[in-house]
Amino acid sequence: MVSFPERAGTRTSKARLSDQTPEKNCVKMNPRLEAVLLLCALLPLSNGQDPLGWLFHRHYYQEQYLGSLQAAATGVTCPDECDCPPTFPIAMYCDGRGLTAMPSIPSRIKYLYLQNNAITALPDSALVNATNLVWLFLHHNQLTSDAIGQEVFLKLEGLERLYLQHNNLSRIPPSLPRTLRDLRINHNKIEKITPADLEGMVNLTFLHLQDNAITDLGTSLKSLRSLTLLDISGNKMTKVPDALPEHLHQFYLESNDINTLPEDFLRGLAQLQYVRMAHNQLTDKGIPPNTFNVTGLVELDLSYNKLERIPSVSTTLKHLYLQANQIKEFTLGSFCSIMDVTNFSKLQTLRLEGNEISREDIPSESALCLRQAFSIDI
Repeated sequence: MVSFPERAGTRTSKARLSDQTPEKNCVKMNPRLEAVLLLCALLPLSNGQDPLGWLFHRHYYQEQYLGSLQAAATGVTCPDECDCPPTFPIAMYCDGRGLTAMPSIPSRIKYLYLQNNAITALPDSALVNATNLVWLFLHHNQLTSDAIGQEVFLKLEGLERLYLQHNNLSRIPPSLPRTLRDLRINHNKIEKITPADLEGMVNLTFLHLQDNAITDLGTSLKSLRSLTLLDISGNKMTKVPDALPEHLHQFYLESNDINTLPEDFLRGLAQLQYVRMAHNQLTDKGIPPNTFNVTGLVELDLSYNKLERIPSVSTTLKHLYLQANQIKEFTLGSFCSIMDVTNFSKLQTLRLEGNEISREDIPSESALCLRQAFSIDI
């Protein structure tokens, strides 16, 4: 019988271990930790939960504790029907919850999302505690003008964005904050806007009034010295508004009943780059000569009107849309008054389909004048 030698040091290791006293084998333990472990051993498990679980989830409990302290400090907790994320405590999300009335709003809230509900009224008391609001989104509800309090917005001294589109409003709400930068009140039933409605709104930059029933704006835009975007498309306008703000950058007038333009109505609008007047009643007689021959204009949309000629435009224009008119002649002089190596149009897009001309009507000299055009659609 062959005997195999034991692994070197095996017996020695065991002997040494057995020879050692208990005091030498024990690891000295922190008295506090020893007390905790002893207490946990004596505690029965509750519903199968680990009694040491609080050690591993202490960050969660700290977050909950801090959230409770913050709610206690403001005096109002988050409404049950809304969400107030602990990671973004100044926002309250109540959108798409089927609400029919305004919830209670903690004073700490700056960003309030109430869109896509069925809220019917906004009484004076609705925002009395929400004086720190910066954004207020109330679009896609069922608000009516008579159900909006006369002073509901009066104390919102820091409000910058107010979204009220897709409601049932018949007029601009009263006492709007002068701090507003973005007002969206499109897709309502507003028929008239007075100078008092927008008075003092020197910070307003974006104004969306499209798809209402507005017939005239009068001089209500005169005080909007910061306005860069004005959208009044889809209304019942028969003329261009008076006293357009000088810093206007985008001007949208599609789908109205405008048939004439005022003399030099684009003069003085040095920053204007986008003009859209599709789906109106414009004729050649209704457009004064050189109306659109202004430097700075980048895009001009006159499609779906009643034009028979191509209007004169600036050589700096890049996109011109004239489809679905009654144009019978391709007048190259509308783009280039002088044609040579250094004088040519910067036009890149020209759409003429749906008129009374064909590609054969394009003169051969157009290759020199319209040398930067990517496409000419006829």
